[in-house]
Amino acid sequence: MQRTVVAQLLLLFALLLLAAPGAWAQSSANVQRVDVTLHEDGWRLDADIEFQLNPQLREAVERGLPLHFSAQVEITRPRWWWFDHEVVKAERLWSISYNALLRQWRVSTGGLALPVSSLDDALALVRHIGGWVIAQPDAFRPGETYEGKLRLRLDVSQLSRPLQVDALNSSAWALATPWTPFTIHVPAQDVGKPQAVSSLAAPPDDVPFAEQGEMR
Repeated sequence: MQRTVVAQLLLLFALLLLAAPGAWAQSSANVQRVDVTLHEDGWRLDADIEFQLNPQLREAVERGLPLHFSAQVEITRPRWWWFDHEVVKAERLWSISYNALLRQWRVSTGGLALPVSSLDDALALVRHIGGWVIAQPDAFRPGETYEGKLRLRLDVSQLSRPLQVDALNSSAWALATPWTPFTIHVPAQDVGKPQAVSSLAAPPDDVPFAEQGEMR
């Protein structure tokens, strides 16, 4: 039974890769908002990310091929006299899957499996990151400024090895935002409980599809 399912997924994957190259064109994917704030359990990151699946990827996941997403964040403290000091390097993973027998969508993240009613509802959990604890409460110094960057990508490393080889050689799976820079300003201690004020930096000139006109 298990071998039959794997064989069917491999066949489906191969057929999708044979689709017309133009059919794989991805919509613009970009980070629209990043907020980093201090809470009792640590520094939390909230973000809004815009991306769309093409029809072929939708068909793949609807037929039982899981899609895996990875959000990565890195935050450093600039040092003029030496290399920047790395303060945060964290990753969050999601897996979206569909059970055809139960007709149920499921999103797995952080050891939890959440049932949802549709693929769009599953994707919404990835697009809108909320309450992601990325650092301990004492990770950032009051009165300091930090530089961060965030990206989201379709993570083909979570696929089975035969599918990984094909995915790495296909633009079909090249769904990713660019690394999007943001700045965190941590108020001094004498102004009360420090709530970081984070803002997105201007998008890099060499990534034209990462337009940030809708940033808040």
